[in-house]
Amino acid sequence: MNEESARKPFPVSWDQFHRDARALAWRLNGAGPFQALVAVTRGGLVPAAIVAREIGMRVIDTLCVASYDHTTQGEMQILMGLSDAVVKLGGEGGKGLLIVDDLVDTGKTARVVRRIAPKAHIAAVYAKPMGKPLVDTFITEVSQDTWIFFPWDTGLSFQPPIRDGAA
Repeated sequence: MNEESARKPFPVSWDQFHRDARALAWRLNGAGPFQALVAVTRGGLVPAAIVAREIGMRVIDTLCVASYDHTTQGEMQILMGLSDAVVKLGGEGGKGLLIVDDLVDTGKTARVVRRIAPKAHIAAVYAKPMGKPLVDTFITEVSQDTWIFFPWDTGLSFQPPIRDGAA
């Protein structure tokens, strides 16, 4: 699925991402109670830190998965599951867990999360149509053919105007 060049680019600055992650926290503030927050790595680390700060979460774990490199989505791998302590705090089916990711795209990762913690509250900053039904809370929907350039994946460089043939 190496389609980056065929996708619509959507660059997100640090400022915009921070605003969007805080908006996610605002929506989540009354959604609990949550006993622990789980960041889906690696993309969920930054929004999870912002959400945790904003809603006062101190117990934070990671669910380490891999499916993407910088341009393609491949086979899903669970590199590290949830800690026993967080599973216990989450209760039956993970009902007390808040799971945060940067993006729900095709839904592959969200499906894995649902198998691990079917009653957890899954939140993402951005959602694409294929993955949107699998999350409970998100902030911004983008089209399926959009490729989001997150601030931690990009550097500052000149971008030619669209009228000059830029994608």
